[in-house]
Amino acid sequence: MKQTDRMEGDPLVSVRNLRVSFRLDRHNVFDAVRGISFDIPRNETLALVGESGSGKSVTALAILGLLPPENSIVHPGGEIVYGGRNVAGLPQRELRKLRGADISMIFQEPMTSLNPVFTVGYQLEEVLRLHRGLKGAAARKRSIELLEEVGIPDPSFKIDAFPSQMSGGQQQRVMIAMAIACEPKLLIADEPTTALDVTIQKQILELIAQLQRRHQMSVLFITHDLAVVGEIADRVVVMRNGEIREQGPAKAIFEAPQDAYTKALLQCRPRLDRRPTRLPVIDDYMAAGHHGPAHMEERARGVAAADPVILDVRNLSKSFWSREGLFGKREFKAVSNVSFRLHKGRTLGLVGESGSGKTTVGLTVMRLHEATGGEVLFEGKDILKMSEAEFMSYKRRIQIIFQNPYASLNPRFTVGQILTEPMLIHGIGATTQERAELAFEMLAKVGLPEVSFYKYPHEFSGGQRQRIAIARCLTLKPDILICDESVSALDVSVQAQVLNLLADLQDEFKLSYIFISHDLAVVKYISDEVMVMSDGELVEMAGSDEIYRAPKQPYTQRLLSAIPRGWQPAARSA
Repeated sequence: MKQTDRMEGDPLVSVRNLRVSFRLDRHNVFDAVRGISFDIPRNETLALVGESGSGKSVTALAILGLLPPENSIVHPGGEIVYGGRNVAGLPQRELRKLRGADISMIFQEPMTSLNPVFTVGYQLEEVLRLHRGLKGAAARKRSIELLEEVGIPDPSFKIDAFPSQMSGGQQQRVMIAMAIACEPKLLIADEPTTALDVTIQKQILELIAQLQRRHQMSVLFITHDLAVVGEIADRVVVMRNGEIREQGPAKAIFEAPQDAYTKALLQCRPRLDRRPTRLPVIDDYMAAGHHGPAHMEERARGVAAADPVILDVRNLSKSFWSREGLFGKREFKAVSNVSFRLHKGRTLGLVGESGSGKTTVGLTVMRLHEATGGEVLFEGKDILKMSEAEFMSYKRRIQIIFQNPYASLNPRFTVGQILTEPMLIHGIGATTQERAELAFEMLAKVGLPEVSFYKYPHEFSGGQRQRIAIARCLTLKPDILICDESVSALDVSVQAQVLNLLADLQDEFKLSYIFISHDLAVVKYISDEVMVMSDGELVEMAGSDEIYRAPKQPYTQRLLSAIPRGWQPAARSA
């Protein structure tokens, strides 16, 4: 029976009792997926939701036959039925015919998925050559049409660009163009919007939805963010620890979730309509059962007239220069005349799209970039004009938590060395024992056991590594913490834990935060004031409640309108 002749009610793909394990060594095996079953309907979007380690991506790779053969085991008895046959047992030669032509995948990080040494046109034409037999002018013409379909501006010019010459959003659009080049029946999207700005994220979600309707595809959308799922999915499968906890229509999952874990995922993410003293985490719901944790009071945010100013930034500017021609150079103004005040014990949220200058402001305030103009007054003294020797005592008082905890911790150092080295440099603690005791104290503050002191970074999860990075900052007893996208790469529950920790530390030590993020729901939750930037300039600044309630500038309004708001029945039916 041909695929086109099958009954409309039949699912496109049926997964039955899928079990996948990985060999850790000669004697130990880890069960990543534990006997799951679900269907991917025709011409609909199915969301596969769960935290890191839940088995989402492993399931998708199993469908494509892309699991590493050297250490993965797809157990017999499981089936992945597509087109009337079990693709789990097909040889690689047959699977290669399916990939790209019938089933395609968009990966999470386009920079590592696109080959940096080939133009995007070459990579698109390669797909068309392998699966459609198109060559030369025909392949180039079709590639330009695909780039135009996914919204790449000036596709006739961009087809000859290299990935590095395109923005993150444009790179993801190229990945989508490659995935739909052969008009597949199933498109698998693995966290395709996680690292993107809120406006670009909305564009990509709308694009996938439009392509799904236009090409009558099925979409398997993998994510840990239920707010995103509510915007795009028809059906939802919730996974945890390799097992399915709940599945059903999106409407039922959002309006009447049955499993405590599903309820936890829905509640862990900060909401725009309220600000509890503490965000609930997964363990709160799993311990409390279906009812969840007790109702918590609201946390007041805002800046009072009597709050002292700890940092006064005036007309801060930062330019970068690139070579142009043989002797010339070209100026790029990353930050232009930005002024703001940070109050003691308060949080200033800094938002804007990629390239708006948010991170450059943070790094320039810390003197990790050399400012090209302006003043940074720390307790009345301009730290930009200080010598290195003068600035040394201020350096420990302004610390930064970077976005990627996997890259910001030295893999060759133990956690103990990571925590004690800054103390040694800044003369904190008279002896090795004193520094170790302070390190133990800071580990306890961030909720890690003493044994962590003796371990290496690779022995910790992403959320635990971010806690170590926070502990490293705390050992220096700073007054100001700059949080540069420090929770954007974390699962919603781990994100809630880190946000709770930052709030607790602020309450205890009266820390001041500059909180840089593209996640506007998180910024509203943690900030007292919000500063909006675009193209290196300050667009708008106001109290966090005020700016979300009544944004004055069109750019701010556009940012806020792009926030994923989860299940919206009225919008879905429109």
